[in-house]
Amino acid sequence: MAERDDLMERVVETLKAPVAIDPSLDARVMSEIAQFPTPGASPIRRLYEWLRRTHTIRVSPLGGLAVAAGLAVVVIAGNMVWRSGTAVGPLETPAAAQPTTIQFVFVAAGAGSVTVVGDFNDWDVSATPLVRSEGEGVWAVTVPLAPGRYRYSFLVDGTTWLSDPLAVRTLEDEFGRPNSVLTIGGA
Repeated sequence: MAERDDLMERVVETLKAPVAIDPSLDARVMSEIAQFPTPGASPIRRLYEWLRRTHTIRVSPLGGLAVAAGLAVVVIAGNMVWRSGTAVGPLETPAAAQPTTIQFVFVAAGAGSVTVVGDFNDWDVSATPLVRSEGEGVWAVTVPLAPGRYRYSFLVDGTTWLSDPLAVRTLEDEFGRPNSVLTIGGA
C-alpha cells in the first residue's frame, strides 16, 4: 500500500511541474488573431481585409490542365458568339420545317424491354420505350423529329447497347457504345 501511495505522489508531482511553452507561441497567436476581421465590420471592409491577406493556392498539374482546357472552351465559345452575333445553343428549326414522324423498329424476341436513346431525347434511358408487338419479338415506337442529324442506340433490358441493324451508318460514341446515325431532311 505504501508503494502505491509513493507512486501516486510521484505522478502528482510530475503533473504539478510547469510546462515549457515556446516563447514565440504568444506572438504567432496574436498575429493570427489580428488577421480576423473586426466584429461588426462591414462586408466590404471584411472583403478588403481578406483580399489584403496572403493566400496560397495549390494546383496539381492535372488541375492546371483542366483549368487551361476550360479557359480554351470559354475563349472558343466566345469567339463563336462574337463571329456569329448570336448565342451558341441548340439548332433552331425554322417555323416552316415541320417535324417528321419516325418509326423506330427493333427485333429482340427474348427481350424484356427495349428503349431508343439518342440526341433527340438527351440520351434519357427511360424517355422513349418501344412497345412490343404480341408474339413476334418486334418492338416499335414513333417519334416526331425535326430535320437534322441524330445519333441514337437501342438499349435492351437496360444493360445492352446495340446499334440499329437497319441504319445506313454506325459510329461508336465516346464511351465505346455503338451508335446509329439518322438524317432527316437536308441537314
